[in-house]
Amino acid sequence: MIRVVIVDDHPVLRAGVAAVLASYEDIDVVGTTGSPVSVTRLVQDAAPDVVLLDLGLGQRDGGELIPDLVGSTRVLVFTASGTDLAITRALAAGATGYLLKDASSDELAAAVRSVAAGMAVFSHAVAGRMLDRVQRPDETLTPREGEVLELLGAGLTNRAIAERLYLSESTVKTHLVRVFAKLGVDGRAAAVAEATRRGVIELT
Repeated sequence: MIRVVIVDDHPVLRAGVAAVLASYEDIDVVGTTGSPVSVTRLVQDAAPDVVLLDLGLGQRDGGELIPDLVGSTRVLVFTASGTDLAITRALAAGATGYLLKDASSDELAAAVRSVAAGMAVFSHAVAGRMLDRVQRPDETLTPREGEVLELLGAGLTNRAIAERLYLSESTVKTHLVRVFAKLGVDGRAAAVAEATRRGVIELT
């Protein structure tokens, strides 16, 4: 029996996913929560084989929880966002799989089984984005360039970005020059628009 904990801040969706997974004889939903602060304790108490984790947990990025979880369980990201930066961060933090919420019930159950067995699982769209990054390394943003771009998309000035990331303004400008070159644009607004179009970032 595969023990699963579901972490999602939408109660109806959380209940629906729990009901779907509970319909499979080899999967047991041993806990659910929508509160980021209760996840670690729940995992300790429930001892799941897999944590099904949404990245959008209100004001908290679910990805921040992954490093604390992977020491005792495997993490399958199950979320609506498949941007390059979200995928990269989740995998770098230790997630075993990344599935988008448009997956079917059978796809979700199969992904849970695979992750429980230690096999990496990705939705088709996510796998395609990862392959594209490998095939076009010169256009792939570094994690720091991605952070700068996200803050740019949030409307922050160079100075504000520098303060947020503990960088000098000149370093921020250097990152932006590289971002513009990789995206093939010549300005801030164009960079945000092109990155959003490509699915590199997602404006909120």
